[in-house]
Amino acid sequence: MSNEDKPAAAPRSLAEALRARDDASLSALLRARPDLITPVPTDLTQLATRAGTRASVVRALERLDRFTLQTAEALAVAPDPATYDELLALMAGDDADRAVTKALPRALATLRDQALVWGSDDRLRLVRTARELLAPSPQHPSPTGLGPTVAEATAGMSPGRVQEILTAAGLPTTHDAVSAVASLGALFSDRPRMSALLDEAPADSLDVLSRLVWGPPYGQVTADPATRLRWLLDRGLLLPTAPGTVVLPREVALHLRAGRAHRSTEPLPPHVEVAATHRPPLVDATAAGQAYTALATVEELLKDWHEGGPAVLRAGGLSVRDLKRTAVALDVPEPTAAFWVELAYAAGLLASDGEAEERYAATPGYDEWLELPAAERWSRLATAWLAATRTAGLVGGRDAKERTLSALGPGLDRSAASEVRRRVLALLADLPEGASAAHASVLARLRWERPLRGAHPSPSSSPSASDDLRTCLAEWTLSEAELLGFTGRGALSSHGRALLGAPPAPAKPPTPSGPGDKLPVHHKHHDMPAGPQASPLSPAEQAAAAAEATRLLAPLLPAPLDHVLLQADLTAVAPGPLERPLADTLGVLADVESKGGATVYRFTPASVRRALDAGRAASDLHAFLAAHSRTPVPQPLAYLIDDVARKHGHLRIGAASAYVRCDDDALLNEILADKRSAGLRLRRLAPTVLAAQADPATLLEGLRAMGFAPAAESAEGDVLITRAHAHRTPPRTAPEPVPDGPPVPDTTLLTAAVRAIRAGDLASTAPRKPTADPAGADGGLPRTSSAETLATMQAAVLTGEAVWIGYVNAEGTASQRVIAPIRVEGGFVTAYDHTADEVRTYPLHRVTGVAELADDQA
Repeated sequence: MSNEDKPAAAPRSLAEALRARDDASLSALLRARPDLITPVPTDLTQLATRAGTRASVVRALERLDRFTLQTAEALAVAPDPATYDELLALMAGDDADRAVTKALPRALATLRDQALVWGSDDRLRLVRTARELLAPSPQHPSPTGLGPTVAEATAGMSPGRVQEILTAAGLPTTHDAVSAVASLGALFSDRPRMSALLDEAPADSLDVLSRLVWGPPYGQVTADPATRLRWLLDRGLLLPTAPGTVVLPREVALHLRAGRAHRSTEPLPPHVEVAATHRPPLVDATAAGQAYTALATVEELLKDWHEGGPAVLRAGGLSVRDLKRTAVALDVPEPTAAFWVELAYAAGLLASDGEAEERYAATPGYDEWLELPAAERWSRLATAWLAATRTAGLVGGRDAKERTLSALGPGLDRSAASEVRRRVLALLADLPEGASAAHASVLARLRWERPLRGAHPSPSSSPSASDDLRTCLAEWTLSEAELLGFTGRGALSSHGRALLGAPPAPAKPPTPSGPGDKLPVHHKHHDMPAGPQASPLSPAEQAAAAAEATRLLAPLLPAPLDHVLLQADLTAVAPGPLERPLADTLGVLADVESKGGATVYRFTPASVRRALDAGRAASDLHAFLAAHSRTPVPQPLAYLIDDVARKHGHLRIGAASAYVRCDDDALLNEILADKRSAGLRLRRLAPTVLAAQADPATLLEGLRAMGFAPAAESAEGDVLITRAHAHRTPPRTAPEPVPDGPPVPDTTLLTAAVRAIRAGDLASTAPRKPTADPAGADGGLPRTSSAETLATMQAAVLTGEAVWIGYVNAEGTASQRVIAPIRVEGGFVTAYDHTADEVRTYPLHRVTGVAELADDQA
């Protein structure tokens, strides 16, 4: 029989199983488990070793869906190795559940693809580390609820006691304990014989078994067990594991469970249910309105911090008082205020200024952001939110050291946040257009897809203290998406879908007959998680998605207005968003009284004086209002401006410590006679001048509080124009998201890595001719003298054969290579390096030795 006709030998190790894979399969493994490629393994043996490390296996198990994880758990309690039929029996039970039978090949293929299971269907092996993590033990009960096997439970039992159990169970005694245990295990695994034995059991003994059958399998007994327990102990249906403790053997439990390893298997993911269906234009309009509100809120936040925001705590972040003040200023709850603050920070619009007395302030990037069209500004915010790992929902909770987590402070990063956020939105994208999801079904789906991910207690601010982190992240995502305008009425908007990079929505299902009806939406079950939207987009794809989202959102946002409606009650109504120059000027001239669909501004003496302090003349204000009002300027407003302007600057404040100057000495007399001026400690220096023992700013504010309209003047006697000082941080970059493990390698890196691993494996496994050198014989680097090395190289050039060499590079790293020498001259050998798959030149003095390959490999 030729070598081609010989059947492939069964792999004896994970390394051999990996060696039998093709390049596409290896690439799929490295893509699914990117930690295996950091750094690139030298050969397949090292890859297999790395794939079996505890940290890597735990990470791989955490990324399994519930059914695939249940399959791995079943393999952990199956014989090692197990056959496919044995695994199927554990998963489907005696009734051969059709759904389980149909889904099992996919689950097993996933475990094989991720190198958690290897071997053919008649010799399935779970990698040792995974078996140790999932197999039952007294310290770590199995999720299956099964206990140890008969052989494991009787390991410390005396041979005589084992023979007594055989006799009580109706089995013939044996000559040794090993065969006795095997005989007992065979009885418990034989369904007809086991059923006959249990038919003889007292009813109360069966009740004991029913309480232990689904786990935990351990129970407590006294030194003198009751009759119902004694009957079970005598026949080995309960076995002692420690003084006062008994266990239900695995074989007995499986018989009572009708062969099932799990009480409930979940071969298919839960359906995401439709809670309500809305017209897509209504969804888009609602989301666009909320998107506009989001832009206005972020602008209002940073306008409030225009001259320098709150101080940075010594440990970093905002104080509780400052967060409360910000929430009041934005008219939102504190958790919502924390979200807006964190969103602006994630988008690079605010940061700490780095000064000695460190404060938060807007960044130069904020000014650039303000100049963008509204739709593009929203796209920037939403893109930052998608990628962010800082989690505003944790604000107010406590970290592992019981320290309060503050907004903008440390400890808010959760590496799973971005993944969960994208996955939740991807599930919404799977629904028909205009359909919103039932939140409970979304959470159930996420728990099925990643049952082991994020299983950490959530902070006290979470939706429920018993929820795991992944569930909390999902609930926060659903609420934040609505706040940001990513969704409208709970349904994904068209611009949100575009920014996510999701495919077009599926066909619309039948309309529910009533508001309480819920429609299931069927999803594909073979690709978990499904769809490209579940993974981050490349930079080029993200830019294209942002451009498309901007295009779809722009027509939905209200166009900026160039006018207001002046009212006779000293108010102005802006029926929509205003153009920026108009909004900025009106924000100085008037105070915002109310916000909503329309913004109401109120004119007061203080607001008019603020405009005059900023350098505007009364004539400028009259002209501004006349140009931008669709209604005539009301007479009370014109009188207000003229009255404040007439008084403005009549008093002059300068620095002596400070002084008051006025041409009207009667007005100065009025000030001196006012009891409220006592704190300023004024005295007359001249008929038109008063001196104060207060600084100019305090004197200015004091007189304004008394109802006067003073103006500050310079040392030259000119009126000082005061404008708001825009405090900005130095240039700052947005915070980098915390990666959730190594990045997924791209196709180029995967191709190069697989090629390097294959080449290294060829060098490490190439058969060598027998050698007297002990290092070479043991698989280490070959060792030969310089003369032998040179001679062997020259001979290989003439014969064209490949040789095995040991090589030490300039950094002192040793490696072994298979090369085909082409030329030897000047102390160098030029050869085709099979390990690197390219022609290279090596200094001969760095070659530790050379050996010939076996004839069938040369």
